[in-house]
Amino acid sequence: AEGAPLLVGFSTMRVPGLLLLWALLGRGSGQQCQLGGPAGVLRFTDRHADIQVPALHRVPSSLDPLYGLVHRCLDLIQQNPLPTELLRAALNDPSSVRTSQVVQYELGYVICAVVALLFSVAVPVAGMCFCYCRSRQRCGGRLRAQRLGCRRRCLLTCLSLTSLLILISVACAFVTSQRVKGQMEPGLEAVPTTLHTLRQHIANVPQVGGVQMVVDQFEVPRQQINSDLGGLSRSVGLSIHAQLKAITYTALADLQDRAGDLQTSLHHLQMVDRTVRRLVAARAQLEPALRERRRHVVTLLDDPRCTSCASVLGRAQSLELGADYGKVPSVEKVLKALAGLPRSDFAEMIRQGNGTFNSIPELAVERMAQLIQDLRDELAQLTEKVQSIADSFPLPDYTRPVSEALAKAEQRSRPYLRGARRFEHYRWIAGTVLCSIILLILACNVTGMALGAYGLSKREDPSDYECRGEAGAKFLLLGVGLAFLFSWLLILLVFATFLVGGNIQTLVCRNWVNQEIYKFIDTPGNLPPSMNLTRQLNLRRDANLSATYRECKNGAGLWEVLQLDRSYDLDDHLKTPKYTAAFQKRLSDFSTRLGNVRLLRSEGRQDLDTFARSGVDEVDYGSFQEEMKKPVVQTSLPGLARSLERLQKMQVGVRMGRKGCLGAQGHVLTPLCPLRQRNSTVAGRLAAEARALWQMQNSTVQSQEALVAKLGESIQFLSHLAPHLQERVKATLATTASVEAQLPVQAQQILRQEIGCFTRKELRYFTQYLNWVGQTLREDVASCQPLATALDNGRVILCDRIAEPWNAFWFSLGCCTFFLIPNIIFAIRLTKHFRPIRNRLM
Repeated sequence: AEGAPLLVGFSTMRVPGLLLLWALLGRGSGQQCQLGGPAGVLRFTDRHADIQVPALHRVPSSLDPLYGLVHRCLDLIQQNPLPTELLRAALNDPSSVRTSQVVQYELGYVICAVVALLFSVAVPVAGMCFCYCRSRQRCGGRLRAQRLGCRRRCLLTCLSLTSLLILISVACAFVTSQRVKGQMEPGLEAVPTTLHTLRQHIANVPQVGGVQMVVDQFEVPRQQINSDLGGLSRSVGLSIHAQLKAITYTALADLQDRAGDLQTSLHHLQMVDRTVRRLVAARAQLEPALRERRRHVVTLLDDPRCTSCASVLGRAQSLELGADYGKVPSVEKVLKALAGLPRSDFAEMIRQGNGTFNSIPELAVERMAQLIQDLRDELAQLTEKVQSIADSFPLPDYTRPVSEALAKAEQRSRPYLRGARRFEHYRWIAGTVLCSIILLILACNVTGMALGAYGLSKREDPSDYECRGEAGAKFLLLGVGLAFLFSWLLILLVFATFLVGGNIQTLVCRNWVNQEIYKFIDTPGNLPPSMNLTRQLNLRRDANLSATYRECKNGAGLWEVLQLDRSYDLDDHLKTPKYTAAFQKRLSDFSTRLGNVRLLRSEGRQDLDTFARSGVDEVDYGSFQEEMKKPVVQTSLPGLARSLERLQKMQVGVRMGRKGCLGAQGHVLTPLCPLRQRNSTVAGRLAAEARALWQMQNSTVQSQEALVAKLGESIQFLSHLAPHLQERVKATLATTASVEAQLPVQAQQILRQEIGCFTRKELRYFTQYLNWVGQTLREDVASCQPLATALDNGRVILCDRIAEPWNAFWFSLGCCTFFLIPNIIFAIRLTKHFRPIRNRLM
């Protein structure tokens, strides 16, 4: 049996230790459940995060110094703050807006427009005049030969510097133009994508999406509880077995000890009775033989012919029997009382009790099977109750208008986005073509300066014609012609992109960053009634767009912003008892008996009671022990036999006298003192008597001594058992009865305790899930943070990713355009130095 090794270990324990153990177990049975640990924490999958609006951020770039320069330039051009009065009039009564107000606000841009107009007119007119002069050969003036080298080097240096500045500017224009193209396409695509994601997020908040996803996560605690239910019954049985096995095995071990005491005592009592009878019978047989033997030995030793026999005569005369076991108490009365015991099979009873107790885990599985099935059915019904959270969620009534508005905005934005994409495509083509023309002008400059300088170095006389110098002059004039021809297109492109990008930066981005736009929207009267966002979004009366934006950015819930808490009590829907009452009641109402273990049947109890009243403890074992201290024969037969053998061999002691050796009678002997038994008949009789004594010792006395030794073992056991017999038997019977009575009670307490622990553990799973539902609905699924993120993303896309490289493009291209003026002047002046003097003087 499973508990058999434990029975051996507990066999040395007694009643005091058992009672102490029982008390300790009784106090320890109320120990608290251990519900902590990572195994009790549920992990839920937040699949709603897949439809969140990803936050965009401004990425640092190597062009940031250029962007900063453009910002300072625009701040200088447009120093006016947000035109709240002008915007209010434009939104509420567009007909009341006066042109003078717009011109006054856009004064910086108007000045730039005038400059651009003058440039676009003046430069082509100057080019026409230059061409006319060249055709009439009235352009250039005279050169003074004294300072030709110094002027030529100065002009080459200035033209090289302007060409280098133009090259840097056109490189920046190329890079920023490509940056605008690279950011414009994904930026424009991000507008409908963001609107669609927002609409999807809001549409997924109701039952079909976010809330239903949260409700579906009830599968996590349901699977965990189902898993726990699968091991509940066996866990309860094992807990009962583990907590009660010590006291049960102790009681069984104590019962086994008493059964062993009964069996061993009966055996030793029977041994005592038989041994005493045999000892009495042996004594009766030994007595006449010993008396006859004593007579013969005394007669022999008293014979005068026996030399030196007087010293042994006294021992021979005391040759008598010792212990008389006929005087010890009889145990027949005790044996009659124990006759027929044991009537019951204690070993079988202990085996059955041990087996019944060890089968408690399997019995618990059997008894709790119906409860487990009922709890599984109840858990399936809980899924339908949890579904009511999604079914009763009122958010669709609030999110439907927002979703429809986002759908309209997405639909209406597409034509504008297509127009912006087409405009950007044309801008990129025009910018690339014009930047390429600027590069062509620079190429002409570089080629002209290289050929002209090389021609001058090869010419010996300044008036000589040199083809390479003439070619250099023509390349410079070609660059001048291209500059005159395309400068007005350059300035028009610069002004068009400047007007759009500059206003986006100063009117929108700057006021978006400092939240002046939100303040304008929050100010009553700035927006027409049809654009009242607070009323349309059903915000709190004391809320405004700025506060709502900050709340949403911090993760506020939609019902906090939309006042949903006034129409829907989420906490009431998430109360744990609302879902777990029936589940908890089934567990609390369950009851069964699992500790009905029969340790001792009535016949076994009667056997132990008879054993205790049999009188084993009333026998005078002291008289047995006193008698066993006496020898079987008073004189030692082996010692007497050896003395006779020495007499027969005349090995007797002698003493020295003054005249020689003295014998036993005081006669003077020879100097060697030889002593011999002079009579051979006496010597023979001494040898015969010695052999007879040895035979009596070996045949009779030794067998009696062996019986005395056996009797001593039995008396020793019984004498140790007898004083405590009554106490032990009574304690065993009381303990067995107490354990049999208390096992069902203790098992029931442990059952209630384990079920209570299980209930609290499973309720904690429900609580975790419902808390997670509340947190998710408030902060994630029903969160308005994506709206704030979408606004921030719009600012990042429009201002940081599109407007900044856009403005850097027109700024770089404008630098190229304005540096073309000194480039034209220096190129025209330098061409005179690359031609022969005679031509230059014309």
